[in-house]
Formats: sequence, structure tokens, C-alpha cells
Amino acid sequence: MTPVLSLNTRAILLLTAPLITGRDDQSAELLSPGEYKRLARHLRDMQNQPADLLSPGTSDLLSACRPVVDESRLQRLLGRGFLLSQVIEHWQARAIWVVSRADSEYPRRMKARLREDAPAVLYGCGDIRLLETGGLAVVGSRQVDQGLIDYAMALGRLAANAGKTIVSGGAKGIDQAAMRGALETGGKAIGVLSDSLERTAMDREHRNLLMDGTLVLVSPYDPKAGFSVGNAMQRNKYIYALADASMVVNSDFNKGGTWAGAAEQLDKLHFVPVYVRSTGETSKGVKALRGKGALPWPDPQDAAAFMSVFESKLPGATGDDPRLDMPLFAQEKEEAKGDRASESLFLDPPDGMASLDDRHESGHPCVLGPGEELFATARIILLRILETPMKDAELSAELGVSTQQIRMWLQRLVEEGVVEKQNRPAGWVVKQHGFFQ
Repeated sequence: MTPVLSLNTRAILLLTAPLITGRDDQSAELLSPGEYKRLARHLRDMQNQPADLLSPGTSDLLSACRPVVDESRLQRLLGRGFLLSQVIEHWQARAIWVVSRADSEYPRRMKARLREDAPAVLYGCGDIRLLETGGLAVVGSRQVDQGLIDYAMALGRLAANAGKTIVSGGAKGIDQAAMRGALETGGKAIGVLSDSLERTAMDREHRNLLMDGTLVLVSPYDPKAGFSVGNAMQRNKYIYALADASMVVNSDFNKGGTWAGAAEQLDKLHFVPVYVRSTGETSKGVKALRGKGALPWPDPQDAAAFMSVFESKLPGATGDDPRLDMPLFAQEKEEAKGDRASESLFLDPPDGMASLDDRHESGHPCVLGPGEELFATARIILLRILETPMKDAELSAELGVSTQQIRMWLQRLVEEGVVEKQNRPAGWVVKQHGFFQ
């Protein structure tokens, strides 16, 4: 099934997407995820939707959006219609589809679990209906030995025999092994990519699987986007959001995308039960995840035993979110109520409020304002890439933010005592290499 590009999706693409053929055309003015979130909320409060911005005679509506986004900026972005038509033709020739949160085809569990943080648009190739099948998320490192590759493939085969979909990130190593095990056994797989959707979809190995409906590739990032540490870390939550249960085959301790994604689930999101491998040599990372509440994988040997892993529930897990069974309009109403009720949660904490770590340890819910949420993500990335010294300008280019913003984040990390500036070689570096405080 290939969804039709809706008018709402066209509007969102004009506002947020780089439209590769026009990379030099106002790309610096694209709305960030945070800006689009605020605009979408503003439109909803006025009983409008993104498609209304494309209707004839929208000057009054554009003016009404001025408190959120500059009117002239909106006009320039919405005026990229010719570029959009070019890139749509390019995508369609490669069987790449696009859906937005305003479309009924958008995966319900992702929208219900992530709410306003669900990606505004999703790009994909393959049968979009696979995104509603749930299944087992399998994650792990890229660099692993053959024994763990075989283990991951066996997980995929077992899932296929049980009629369950494998959800993974499509990266080399554990991800690809689990997906391959499922697909070679006649099962189904979802690949949530952080980069290169177009190239991956055009790969000869994948085309038949995509066409026969056993594989779907999906990404919240432009189909031509290259690898980015930030995107790779951010997409972890999308893997878990599409699954019913998750399995961590292996993980480094306190570093890397596998650790960050699993720790986020256990500490904060609680979308699905998190299992960790319970046989063979156990790594420090796997042991630490057990300490955070991950469950030992029961090592099922047949399809019936495999299905039992989906019966486990963790406190706070949202696997049975009642909104998953709501019609789309009802979901929107429920989400709107939640947005109004939690409006204050998007504000930065006032002076004197306990630190995030203090609030975690005290048992109080940890609510991040936009600035704190951004810093929390940046902290993970910076502590990873600063295992080797880097200068301000290099970090600015790597993360795609201003040098001033980089310096503000670095100052906070210096105050935490986890980063220092050294002279030879010159640059910022983590004090304790490979270990997050």
C-alpha cells in the first residue's frame, strides 16, 4: 500500500523539508522541529490545519501566525512549490512515500506514544501497513563477533516462525542480522533508518523484499540525508515506539546509541518491556541495563515460548495505550487535551528548582523544558565525540549549531566536571574517556 501525498503533508514539507534539489534555496530558514511544533499547536488553537496555509487568500492566516513564525519567512517557505513538485517526482520514481502526522496512514502507536514529539513527517518505502504490526525491536552494536551475529539471526528466525515482525535500525551488525534472519525465514521486518533511505531502498538486495510487502524502510529524515550522530541517537526512540517488546543483544556501558536508547526507555519513556541477552558472556553494558530494570531474555526455543515475551508488562509501559484504538480525530482531541494540561511542562524550570539528577533520585518526575531537553541530547552526543579532542568550530560543524551555542553547552559540561580544555592537541575532551558521568 502506497499512501497518497496529502495537502497537509505538502504544507509540512514546504515548511520543514530541505527539498534536496533546492538545497541553496532558503534551506537555512526551514522550521526546526520545535518551531513546527509551536506552529502546529498555534494552528490547532485557531481551528486550522497546515493545509489551510496553502489555500487561496491566506494572508490573514499568515498574519495570525506572526506571534509564532515571521510572516515573510512563512511566505518564502510556502513559495517553494516548484521545488516540491520536482522532489516529489524524484521520490515517486523511486517508490518513496511521505506521510505526515495529519494523515490517517501515520503509524498510530508512534503518534500515541511520542505525541508532539512524533516526527512531523515520515519518509518510507514498502508497505506502510507493516508499521502497525508491532513486533520485537532488536538492537545492538555494529562491531560484534560472528557468534552474536548468529544469535541475532536466530532471533529473527524465531520471530518469523511466530508471525512477529522484527523492528530494528538497519545498521550493520546486530540490526541487519536480526532483520536478515526474519526475512530469510519468510518473516517481516521494519527498518527505522537514520540516513540514506533512498540509497538503501534502491539497493538490489532490498527491492524485491520492499515490493512483496515483507520489508518496509522508514525514516524521519530526508531520503538523501547522510549519517549524523545526532540523527542516529534520536531515531532510537522511534524503533521502540513501533514495537511491542525489545531485546538488547549487546551494549557498551554508558556510551553509544544502543546504550542511550535502552537507558532512555528504562529511565524515562517506558514504551515497551526491555529484555537483555541472558546467555553467553555478559558485557558491562548489559549488566548495567539489568540494574536499571531490564528483564533477562527467557531464551525461548519455539514460537509458542517466544510469544510469552510479549505478555510481560513494566510499570508505566504504554503498550496498551487506549489511544491506539481511537479513530484519528479522537486521537487529536485527546492529544489536544493533554497539550493544554501540560503547557507549563514546556517551560524551563525556574531558578532554585532541583537539578535533573536530584529529581531522578528523589523519585519526582523529571520534566524538561525545550532548552533542557536539547541540552540532554547534546550532552550525550558531546560526551561521545569528545573522546578525541575537538575545537569549538569543529563541534559547531559536526552538530550543525552555532559556535556560541556549543560554547554554552561546553561551559555547562565543564561545570559538571566531565569536560576540560587541553593544549596538546588543542581542543575540548572528556576527562574520563569512554565513560559518561
